[in-house]
Amino acid sequence: MPELSELLASLPRLKVVAFLEGCKQAEFGTLAQLCDLNKSTLSKAMTVLEDADYVSVRKGYLGRRPKTWIALTDHGRRAYREHQAALADLTRMAQQTSDSTQPPAST
Repeated sequence: MPELSELLASLPRLKVVAFLEGCKQAEFGTLAQLCDLNKSTLSKAMTVLEDADYVSVRKGYLGRRPKTWIALTDHGRRAYREHQAALADLTRMAQQTSDSTQPPAST
């Protein structure tokens, strides 16, 4: 059975990983805006995810402006997909349990 990722129990980290699953990489400001996170919260989430090798961070310039790009690593992608699968399994288990514990319909 797939396992839930403790790192993804935090909503900001889950938002970041879910967003990055849908793209190759994202610029820090864009990620903050589209995930509805303030920059401080995003920065903290990125640090935890980078330390766990869920994301990679690349710094550079766009013209003269410093920019930070974040990408999901293969490890992060696998962890996110396993997290999704574990959630789906929990839902299926609840449905099966609910179906088998319901009293018979009265006729």
